[in-house]
Amino acid sequence: MNKERFLQLLEEKGITLTPLQINQFDTYFRLLVEWNEKMNLTAITDEEGVYLKHFYDSITASFYFDLTKEQSLCDVGAGAGFPSIPLKICFPHLKVSIVDSLNKRITFLQTLVNALELKDVSLYHDRAETFGRIPELRESFDLVTARAVARLSVLSELCMPLVKEGGHFVPMKAASVKEEMVSAKKAIQTLGGKVEEVHSFQLPLEESERNIIVIKKTKPTPKKYPRKPGTPNKMPLE
Repeated sequence: MNKERFLQLLEEKGITLTPLQINQFDTYFRLLVEWNEKMNLTAITDEEGVYLKHFYDSITASFYFDLTKEQSLCDVGAGAGFPSIPLKICFPHLKVSIVDSLNKRITFLQTLVNALELKDVSLYHDRAETFGRIPELRESFDLVTARAVARLSVLSELCMPLVKEGGHFVPMKAASVKEEMVSAKKAIQTLGGKVEEVHSFQLPLEESERNIIVIKKTKPTPKKYPRKPGTPNKMPLE
């Protein structure tokens, strides 16, 4: 996807980028490629691939969940900043918190945030299991998202404790989620969530499958979750 097509497809979804925002995406791409030579941030480094599979793919969350109003967003395991930084560029009013367990990635993200001159972005070097137990952050976010490979039952335990009551958890999944949805049903309920919608679509051009799940937090998460680091992965709530 070249930049012109990227901008055109966003326009079709009602997102018109200013020259500043377009420049921010340019800078993001340049820094991603530069830093990727020093550390493994992504396997995708060609411009067309980055604009489609990272930038556009991240922004698809806003096609199915309203980000036009002020709200706090927490991105769990953001890696190189996906989906939160592309969303922040498009919706500058978002208050973004990013948590990642690898300090090198946090260093990259701090450099990126400074270069893009983004405001209201907080970076945390932590594991999701311990981050979700910090009293002032637990159940404090309007929206928690993750664009991750972990199974939905595992992701739910890492993310749901951070969502405030009445807020939403919006995981972004690439592969078919039907089986995952069945096995994660108990976990989502146990953690205080209720599935509102599942949106399945194809990325333009390459037509690979994408799924965005909208889960509402209807009641508080029991205090024992998330469990100790590593436990959700080894023994998913299923």
